[in-house]
Amino acid sequence: MNRREFLKYAGIATLLVAMPKAATATLLKGTRDMKQIFEPLTWNNLKLKNRLLRSATWEGIAAPNGAISNKAYEIYEELAKGGVGGIITGFTSVSANDFYFGGMMRLCSDDLIPQYQKLTEIAHRQNCPIIAQLALGAYYRTNTQGKLEQVEPDDMSVKEIEEVIHLFSLATKRAKEAHFDGVQIHAAHFFFLSRFISPAVNHRQDEYGGSVKNRAKILLKILQEIKHQAPDLHITIKINSSDFAHNGLDEKESMEICMLLAKAGIDSIEVSGNGTSVQGIKAYVDEGYFADFAAKLAEKIDIPVYVVGGWRAKDTMEKVLKQTKLAALSLSRPLLREPDLPNKFKKGESEVSKCVSCNACYSSQFHRCIFRRA
Repeated sequence: MNRREFLKYAGIATLLVAMPKAATATLLKGTRDMKQIFEPLTWNNLKLKNRLLRSATWEGIAAPNGAISNKAYEIYEELAKGGVGGIITGFTSVSANDFYFGGMMRLCSDDLIPQYQKLTEIAHRQNCPIIAQLALGAYYRTNTQGKLEQVEPDDMSVKEIEEVIHLFSLATKRAKEAHFDGVQIHAAHFFFLSRFISPAVNHRQDEYGGSVKNRAKILLKILQEIKHQAPDLHITIKINSSDFAHNGLDEKESMEICMLLAKAGIDSIEVSGNGTSVQGIKAYVDEGYFADFAAKLAEKIDIPVYVVGGWRAKDTMEKVLKQTKLAALSLSRPLLREPDLPNKFKKGESEVSKCVSCNACYSSQFHRCIFRRA
């Protein structure tokens, strides 16, 4: 089952009704903290220039084997020069046999390490830390006809699940050798790990299914392997606050999983959700549509929590940072429109992103904003 099929199965009407629309309205009350956007901060094994992170954003322009294109190098250099506090790469598969979609970067072979070293060097020249988002679109198995077929969590053997865990471990080793500052486990947006922890998909009756703790076991084992493989890297995770779908992962279960991860030693958590990239977001009106959940999570755990989803106005971002325990905010579409938006905010050249949330970028080559010239 792919993401489109899942949304059809779960009920797109349920998803749209359940999506939060104006989360920040309930957050901007009182004063909690004097955090500033443009101040350096240190998380475990990670030093950030400021509290604005580039959230992983799909480019889809890598070669079939995961090799990085020159255009990708240009995109990351532009981001690093634009003043963001840190960069999380676009979807980077841990597997050579991941065919969920084309054009994905990969850390599935040692032969690719030099290309990713070049990528990290580009960011580091601008004093910008960079984190590799390690992901798996889907797990594939060779069937009796000799063809690869997508296999869902219910139909995987324990040995195959352990193989997935090992793939994340090997990709982490390569990320370390490529000089990344950290890795992010991608457990959101209904890709493989997101499906695995979702009760809408995972109906297993063994140690990897049933209870929230059992479904989360794959994440905890990946975390354990990554910590063993690269204890000096910052380890973060991207997770849905909710699947926003019938019988899917809900906020209560997501909170429980996040608390298990925090207890197990994850360094930070990025909050997202299914049904991302809401259209028509307006500054000061409906920004931060996953922020309520993220703020509640930040109250419960002692590690940095940051959140993506609809940030547009500098003033809103500053207020949310000051009035919650959120450690940072992450941006995606605004940086497609203006890769130098953080610099503009810092210099006082802009107060609001020019992004109009039209989502036309998703229909353009390498998700480029259609309003940008050259």
